[in-house]
Amino acid sequence: MNRADNHRIDRRKWLAAAAGLGFAGRAWSNPAAPASKVSVARCDDYGPAIYPALNTMFDQLGGIGSLVKGKTVGIKVNLTGGPRNRIGNVPIERSAYTHPDVVGAAVRLFSEAGATRIRILEGCYSCGDPLGEFMYDAGWDPMALVNAGRRVELENTNVLGSGRRYHRRSVAGGGIIFPGFDLNHSYDESDVIVSIAKMKEHATCGITLAMKNMFGITPVTIYGDQAGKDEPAPEAMGGRGAVMHSGRRGPSLSAPQEIDPASNRDDKWRVPRIVVDLCGAVPIHLSIIDGIDGLAGGEGSWVSTSKHVRPRLLVAGLNPVSTDAVSAALMGFDPMAGHREIPFEQCDSTLLLAEQRGLGTRDLRRIEVIGNSIEQAKFNFRSASPGPWRRVRGRAAHQ
Repeated sequence: MNRADNHRIDRRKWLAAAAGLGFAGRAWSNPAAPASKVSVARCDDYGPAIYPALNTMFDQLGGIGSLVKGKTVGIKVNLTGGPRNRIGNVPIERSAYTHPDVVGAAVRLFSEAGATRIRILEGCYSCGDPLGEFMYDAGWDPMALVNAGRRVELENTNVLGSGRRYHRRSVAGGGIIFPGFDLNHSYDESDVIVSIAKMKEHATCGITLAMKNMFGITPVTIYGDQAGKDEPAPEAMGGRGAVMHSGRRGPSLSAPQEIDPASNRDDKWRVPRIVVDLCGAVPIHLSIIDGIDGLAGGEGSWVSTSKHVRPRLLVAGLNPVSTDAVSAALMGFDPMAGHREIPFEQCDSTLLLAEQRGLGTRDLRRIEVIGNSIEQAKFNFRSASPGPWRRVRGRAAHQ
């Protein structure tokens, strides 16, 4: 198997990514100037209402034609866990998974705006199976997504898939834990990356939104518990705990290794930093948060305190840090909370780390919220479920 080529970010791509992330230019010199726009919409349920809601939100952000026209768009969805990991009798797309109606509406809008190719991407739980087969197992109709736009493809990025080799993406500006990652070809070949995430709390990261959604882009053949020692293991199965969470072993030697193997091994220290590294390697150009239904108290049924909630919200923004910050506030949290402060009681704040790395602002004073205000739309997740965490010294939940 060929080793991944070293992917270098040229100046043109770097400037384009910086502009999309909202940290290039003079806006950063004026603390009072809005650095980003985030659109918030109330949406009572899934179904036909999603398309016009997203269409309006995209218009509020300035339109998506200039972002996607003539481009290959990669959509990272969230299909965390197996299809049977339900919360009681609640369908999994109403709890842990991004709902297919949100994905389908986005595909249709991207196609209508001129995208030439759209790839729906996820490292699905069954590892080696095609993504479409996994969707069938979840009770979805993958052909409805394929037919929602022109030239729509599905790719399971846990494996090599339809690519000939893994592609290396270096972390812009250098990484915190990893200097770069070897990934499925789709992430490198996409001109535009869209993260469509679910609005959820998370046992390791406090909250899981657009940025945390990118944790699933790492292939288990390289970063999984059964990954090959020297080269990717095509038949690898299982999770990423040994490599990504605990650091008990490194990724396959064909991939970039940790910068400091002697660094903290606590997963609540490591995972937030790896998320930021991934967002530096594969910048998110558009974030969409499915908060019509979500989870309080955890990210899936394997967290015993996870509870299905119905915030009835959609959130979209061009900067992932700002979009996640607004979403955190909508969940009843203070996005300016520091490490080991609510909602990050047991972990470090991905929002703080991403801001420190220059990926965007989490300061609501510098974010223009369009559509519904945070006060109008807020849904307090901790009131719905106290979560598995004890109250500790630090900021109280955002009021």
